[in-house]
Amino acid sequence: MLSSPGGHPQTTGHLISAADLSRDDAVLILDTAEEMARVADRPIKKLPTLRGRTVVNLFFEDSTRTRISFEAAEKRLSADVINFTAKGSSVSKGESLKDTAQTLEAMGVDAVVIRHGASGAPFRLATSGWIDAVVINAGDGTHQHPTQALLDAFTMRRRLLGRDAGLGQDLAGRRITLVGDVLHSRVARSNVDLLHTLGAEVTLVAPPTLLPVGVETWPCEVSYDLDRVLSKSDAVMMLRVQRERMNAAFFPTEREYSRRYGLDGDRMAKMPGHALVMHPGPMVRGMEITADVADSDRCTAIEQVTNGVSIRMAVLYLLLGGNEPAVTHTRPTADEAGRAATTDFEEK
Repeated sequence: MLSSPGGHPQTTGHLISAADLSRDDAVLILDTAEEMARVADRPIKKLPTLRGRTVVNLFFEDSTRTRISFEAAEKRLSADVINFTAKGSSVSKGESLKDTAQTLEAMGVDAVVIRHGASGAPFRLATSGWIDAVVINAGDGTHQHPTQALLDAFTMRRRLLGRDAGLGQDLAGRRITLVGDVLHSRVARSNVDLLHTLGAEVTLVAPPTLLPVGVETWPCEVSYDLDRVLSKSDAVMMLRVQRERMNAAFFPTEREYSRRYGLDGDRMAKMPGHALVMHPGPMVRGMEITADVADSDRCTAIEQVTNGVSIRMAVLYLLLGGNEPAVTHTRPTADEAGRAATTDFEEK
């Protein structure tokens, strides 16, 4: 989807699912994100890469974290940004996805970042012929959220391998545990797909009622006992119980769920010293994670938000960028790269 000879970016399609990424695609994105992260360390946090390009954030579901992250990434790459939310728009008056897409096509947009409550909507938009633009899935129903999986993998690689030592590397042999509401979680599906591609060993931990039908065919292990897997985990990701997607009782009480599947200080103490605690957000403190764990230096929740901007910059760059690689082979220092990019931006 993304890779090309020599690691140069190439506009070859869309980002719909983490399962579509090869190992080389994924590593290229992670390495490019490291370069983009250097931009955030500079006084001028902008590159001219997408100047003159128009990106629409098309959000049919409420979102704060993801929408703002994409908008920050787009603006740091100098794109023209249009934010479209379903509430208060023509969609709330009954307009279809097709009509909305054709309206955007008439405006000449270059990329559409879409979040939709229906699984498969981004794929439909990308393959329908309604619009001639790059489509990036920002979350569809309970299906996929590929940029979340990428930023999670980026965070793991940085913490477990090191910022520079991780370049060009995957997560082979690392043991990652995802805990909680897997049934309703597009984050879990995307992470299982991507982490498997990157060579990690993934275990899902959840009550039987919160595991999807067919989970036994996923490339991961399944356990109902959180305490049994903690001591063998390099990273433990806690998933939010998504009550807004539930239409039945999936567990007896919140207290019972928290007792069996929540992460508290005692459980964190059973994890290896280097192991991370992760959460895609938003966190429900006292439910799947206690306050002392959420606020500990082992918890990467805030770091994941920061890394999300770098990952989304990398994806936009690789799908829409120019002909120069973001990952240079001579690897200038951060200061040299910053001065060069700033000069280029000022000249343009």
